[in-house]
Amino acid sequence: MLYVSPMDDAGQQPRFAPTREDIESLALAALSRLPEPFRSHLSNVVLFVEEFADPQVLKEMEIDDPFGLTGLYTGRPVGEAAQSGDLPPTVHLFRRPLLDEWVETGVPLDMLITHVVVHEIGHHFGLSDLDMHVLEDMVTL
Repeated sequence: MLYVSPMDDAGQQPRFAPTREDIESLALAALSRLPEPFRSHLSNVVLFVEEFADPQVLKEMEIDDPFGLTGLYTGRPVGEAAQSGDLPPTVHLFRRPLLDEWVETGVPLDMLITHVVVHEIGHHFGLSDLDMHVLEDMVTL
């Protein structure tokens, strides 16, 4: 969602970038469109929206550009035995890289976020890239 306020004195419409809350709302909407049985296995997955990935994460993933990572899944996939000390599985969405990709590609923001969310949730279920594409087709507006 891009919010536009009334025109200023120069006849220009100031534009405001979607907030973390806007990104989270779009991500939650995408998650709500997932078919069963996927939705029922997401109750313990935590969603975070952050400006950028942590520098240590980027270093571990050998990503030099902080705009190069739009989302990240961490945790143990469904079906793998839990280990003592496991933290809940998480999906991180990175706002600034998402907004950059949105502007560069022209893909509607809700579709871009749906794509990233489905990809990260796909890791939670241990899906292949092909399976992720099929799942994305099921939840695309």
